[in-house]
Amino acid sequence: MDKEELTLILASPRGFCAGVDRAIQIVELALEKYGRPVYVRHEIVHNKYVVDSLKEKGAIFVEELDEIPQDGQPVIFSAHGVPKSVPAHAKKREMFYIDATCPLVSKVHREAERHYQQGDQVILIGHAGHPEVIGTMGQLPSGAVILVETLEDVARVRVNDPENLAYCTQTTLSVDDTAEIVGALQARFPAIKGPRKEDICYATTNRQAAMKEIAALSDAVIVIGAPNSSNSNRLVEVARQNGCVKAILIQRASDIDWAWMEGVSKLGLSAGASAPETLVEEVVTLMRTRYNVLIQETVLTEENVYFKLPKALNVA
Repeated sequence: MDKEELTLILASPRGFCAGVDRAIQIVELALEKYGRPVYVRHEIVHNKYVVDSLKEKGAIFVEELDEIPQDGQPVIFSAHGVPKSVPAHAKKREMFYIDATCPLVSKVHREAERHYQQGDQVILIGHAGHPEVIGTMGQLPSGAVILVETLEDVARVRVNDPENLAYCTQTTLSVDDTAEIVGALQARFPAIKGPRKEDICYATTNRQAAMKEIAALSDAVIVIGAPNSSNSNRLVEVARQNGCVKAILIQRASDIDWAWMEGVSKLGLSAGASAPETLVEEVVTLMRTRYNVLIQETVLTEENVYFKLPKALNVA
C-alpha cells in the first residue's frame, strides 16, 4: 500500500534555549566533578526525558532541601529560580549548593529588588504556582509583589500608590497576551515603570515568532514539550491564534494519535525550550514509517546565545 504524502514544516528556532542547556550542563558537570549523587531541587527543567536521563547518570531529584541527607554532596537549584528562603535554608544547613537559575530569570529577580528598594510596589505578570513566579515573588518580603495573570486582574488590582509602581514579567509568557496586559496596566497606571529590556526571554519570543510563521502554512501543529512547561503551552496557543486551530502538545512520538492525523497533509512541528532535538528527530522518524515525508524548514533567526557556567564547576 502506497504511503500518503506529508509535508513536515519544522519551526526554527525550536527546542533548547541557552538557559536550559546551561542548567543541564551544570548537573552533568557536577556529577563528573563531585561524583554520585548530585541532588537537584525540583525538575532542573520541565522535561521528563531530560530528568530521566539525568537520573540515570546519578542525579537525585527532590522537592525540598529537607529530603537531602548531610552527605556533603552538592544540591542544584533549577533553571526556574528559587525564593531567597531556599539558599538561606541551604546555608543554615551548611549545604554545598550550585544555582542553575537561568541568567534571564535572575535579571527579573534583580529588577524586582531594584524597584522595591526604590520604593515602588511591584506587579508581576505571570502564572500563579509556576516555579519561576514563586521564585521571583520570593525575592521580596511576603505581600510585596502583586501577581497579575489576566486583563481582568488588571481591572481589579488595588495598589498602594499609582505614582510608585513597577511591573516585571515571567520570562516564558505569550508575547502578544503580555503586551495586552502591559498596555492595560499602562492605561490604568500611566506612571508605572517597566523593565529596561523586555523580560520575556529571547528564546520564548523567537519560538513564538517561528510558530506564527508555520501555523499559517499548516493543517495541524504538534508541539513537543511537557504539560507543565509554560513556554511549550504558549506555543500551542500561538498556533491556534495564528491560523491553525488543530494544535496539540505531546511529550514523545509515542503520544501521537493517528486518528487525529487523518486528513493532515501539512504538519507543523516545533519544540519547547526545554525539549531536546532528539525528541523532534523521534517524531520525524516515526512519521517516515507511515508517510512519504517532505521536510520543509522555516528559519526565522539564528540563535548563538551562551551563558557562563558557575565558578564552582571550574569551567572557563
